[in-house]
Amino acid sequence: MAVGKVVYGVSTITETDVYLFKEGNHFRLYDKLGSHIKQIAGEWGTDFAVWAPNAKSVSVIGNFNGWNPAEHALTKRWDDSGIWEGFIPGIGKGEIYKYHIVSNVDDYRVDKGDPYCYAWELAPKTASVIWDLEYDWQDEEWLAQRWKKNALNAPMSVYELHLGSWRKTGDGTESLGYKELAHQLADYVKYMGFTHVELMPVTEHPFYGSWGYQVGGYFAPTCRYGTPQDFMYFMDHMHKNGIAVIIDWVPSHFPTDEYSLSYFDGTHLYEHADSRQGFHPDWGSYIFNYGRHEVQNFLISNALFWLEKYHIDGLRVDAVASMLYLDYSRKAGEWIPNKYGGRENLEAVDFLKRFNETVYKEYPDVQTIAEESTSWPMVTRPLYAGGLGFGLKWNMGWMNDTLSYMSKDAIYRKHHQNNLTFAMVYAFSENFVLPISHDEVVHLKGSLLNKMPGDDWQKFANLRAFFGYMWMHPGKKLLFMGCEFGQWTEWNVNKSLDWHYASADRHSGVKKLVKKLNELLVSEPALYIGDNDYSGFQWIDCGNYADSVLIFMRKNGLFMDDALVVAVNMTPVPRTSYMIGVPEGGFWEEILNTDSEEYGGSNMGNMGGVQSSDISWNEHGRSICITLPPLAVVVFKRKK
Repeated sequence: MAVGKVVYGVSTITETDVYLFKEGNHFRLYDKLGSHIKQIAGEWGTDFAVWAPNAKSVSVIGNFNGWNPAEHALTKRWDDSGIWEGFIPGIGKGEIYKYHIVSNVDDYRVDKGDPYCYAWELAPKTASVIWDLEYDWQDEEWLAQRWKKNALNAPMSVYELHLGSWRKTGDGTESLGYKELAHQLADYVKYMGFTHVELMPVTEHPFYGSWGYQVGGYFAPTCRYGTPQDFMYFMDHMHKNGIAVIIDWVPSHFPTDEYSLSYFDGTHLYEHADSRQGFHPDWGSYIFNYGRHEVQNFLISNALFWLEKYHIDGLRVDAVASMLYLDYSRKAGEWIPNKYGGRENLEAVDFLKRFNETVYKEYPDVQTIAEESTSWPMVTRPLYAGGLGFGLKWNMGWMNDTLSYMSKDAIYRKHHQNNLTFAMVYAFSENFVLPISHDEVVHLKGSLLNKMPGDDWQKFANLRAFFGYMWMHPGKKLLFMGCEFGQWTEWNVNKSLDWHYASADRHSGVKKLVKKLNELLVSEPALYIGDNDYSGFQWIDCGNYADSVLIFMRKNGLFMDDALVVAVNMTPVPRTSYMIGVPEGGFWEEILNTDSEEYGGSNMGNMGGVQSSDISWNEHGRSICITLPPLAVVVFKRKK
């Protein structure tokens, strides 16, 4: 079909659309702006619409017109929306294009990708690609039941991964495609018992080494692993296998690449003009102007886009702390206070509240998760109570304190037991996720296994004890790929995980332990019903600093039938005849021992369990006398 001239006056953008857009309440802009394949007046072609209010002219350029700006000029709408539009007959799926923009400011000229396009060329190429989102979804049953998987009182164990480096093919240089990943990852995650996966950003990004956090195309899954339909297949297959998918979402900043959002129409359209507000010193990127209605439209539309078009089950919002504070990573004089003279970014706060309100209104069965590293109050509390409205928050304090403790030689741990116990002071102030993420195993921080002190035996024992403690601790769990089998080397985005370790000796034992912990998490209500409530946790003894021993109970509210007694020994010294107070008499079965030979341990334990006695201990009327293995966690449950 021959490419025709631009047809004007056939826009599908209504006056209502424009009113909502200017007001900041249009959250389905992906259906209006961008490029859309349509049939108009009997001719198939593509409808284009782009927001560029300060442009003198906008043209669509591509292979179809020899990249000539004079061939297909768009027209500016009459309604002061700043939207340029036009229908071009004869071009369709797979055509590459950009917008050639001539600005009203200093006659600035630039070729820009489409902020709302569904696909991009493979980097380092930077053109947008006309595409459709047609797909025959098969996950209706999953969507109908998704609320059960995502509920705050449901078990949640998240496997975080980077799609391009989880597993590579052949000589270890080629990443798997979305379809290959779907099958291999679903099989592995199901076997290991994780309930969710979290994907580091899948949005298109120009620099692979940014891990996806420098987003170039907010509405497109990266073409490095396939087409949009291939990613839909990935989602569909994960859902068919009962696995929820969370994606990392990055509304905190965007790269400075000329073809992308920055200085879009010759003005700072998406970002602040003042670098004290609009430029991020840590990442060398631009910060969104959250006070601009059209920018809020863009970001909230983007969030809903992934939930609607790709059936995403949760959004983990990156770098929330950098959004909340105007002085984040800045020295005095390098930032502008808010209207009250404070450091809080009031516009970002308003945006985050609107984001959460809109997401949960439209999709109440998903979760929004904040990566927020400060003590900002009520991050996961509802808007009507003064909160930000997130469903969950990463517990960065727990992560830092616990890893600091675990990295210390056992002989010094008695002086730092508060690193383990302090988290319980605030454990239920938010709905927490316990994160061991990619950030902890890169940039010369070492792998999780190599953070552990001692010889090889002690390193593995420490890692197993850490996992046992983590899974028994209140809060949802998140573990980065490779940690589950004790990878020796830290994560390298350019390499596959060292899968040859996964079946070797003690690594295999660690993997079996994580699988067992996930099974217990799902099967024991005491480990998830009270994740966000004091009724789910009780100290039995947190004061034995000298022996580096902790004893606590996880329980299902007031019901003791499901209660678990957890004993933690963080030294290589076994503790025999160790008395623990228990809430009820009877036989207490040992349902987990991280020192079991099955997991690579020394196999010291309690021969399957112990009978309680009537001796009062730890303010309980009965007690059990147990053996605490070295560098281990043991868990008991009363046999009914």
